[in-house]
Amino acid sequence: MRALASACLGGLATILAAVAAPAAAQPATDMVAAIRARGALACGVTPSTVGFATPGSDGRFRGLDADYCRAIATALLGDAEKARIQPTTTQQRFTQLQSGEIDVLSRVTTWTLAREASLGLAFAAVNVYDGQGFIVKKSAGVTSAKQLDGASICMQPGSTTELNAADWFRTNNLRMTPVLIEDIEEARKAFFSGRCDAYSTDATSLAALRYNQGANAEQFVVLPEIISKEPLGVAIRKGDWRFYDIVRWTHFALLAAEEMGLTSANIDSQANSTNPDVQRFLGKTGDLGKMMGLEPDWAVRVVKAVGNYGEIWDRNLAPLGIQRGINNIWTKGGLHYAPPMR
Repeated sequence: MRALASACLGGLATILAAVAAPAAAQPATDMVAAIRARGALACGVTPSTVGFATPGSDGRFRGLDADYCRAIATALLGDAEKARIQPTTTQQRFTQLQSGEIDVLSRVTTWTLAREASLGLAFAAVNVYDGQGFIVKKSAGVTSAKQLDGASICMQPGSTTELNAADWFRTNNLRMTPVLIEDIEEARKAFFSGRCDAYSTDATSLAALRYNQGANAEQFVVLPEIISKEPLGVAIRKGDWRFYDIVRWTHFALLAAEEMGLTSANIDSQANSTNPDVQRFLGKTGDLGKMMGLEPDWAVRVVKAVGNYGEIWDRNLAPLGIQRGINNIWTKGGLHYAPPMR
């Protein structure tokens, strides 16, 4: 009996030890090595959203999100053209990132708790602070979203747009009929053809959509209500902190460059600057690139390739009439703020 008891106690101790012991950490994928071995950064963008990512007649994507793909490729591979930019749908974008089909998602995607906690994603940066709105035809005579009671609203499924609209209408004791269409171009066409009374998505995208109508832009009205917070971010898979740091600090480098007045046109002339922050940014002092496994002048290469954040905005969003507002850097009253690069 004593032997049996000892055996039982021994077995119980083993079980308790196993339960108490922390689970073995899963080895992180070395994304930096994988991308360098491949020679290209796979970056997912929206199929066609003016100002963010739109393919030109030459097939080359242009827009703020596409420029972020090129900035990250420049930091990591030294060449903006090594960004392999590919369109992703609202429904497929997270699966493509989770499966490794793309390395980075830079696709007007809202940073939420659920997406980080349940999908295994990590948002490295917020490149645009946005909010959801509505666009209607001017002929409808609607001047406020609160006049949309009973309206049909075109939206894409599988996005925060659908949930935000449902919450807002419910909160305001209003009714709506969602018209859910996965393909973004088909959703827009449904609105223009009169299949729904309004179209809802991020306000910057609505402004771009209206602008893109050219001479007919005056026939459409973007309503004043912003019904949600939409921090649009750049996401990667969790598991590789070095890659995360590179993506995040590429964003911060774009902001820091604007704050210091470093542009694609003048950065080569700043070598003799006596500003210590500029010297660190240029890679002359501080070994910041070495800390992340990058070349000393990685940030210089990024700015030369795509410009600073302000240049990216002015090239892609300012022509659409979209004001910077809260997307200004902090010294101009905005929310964008780069931690010290030191």
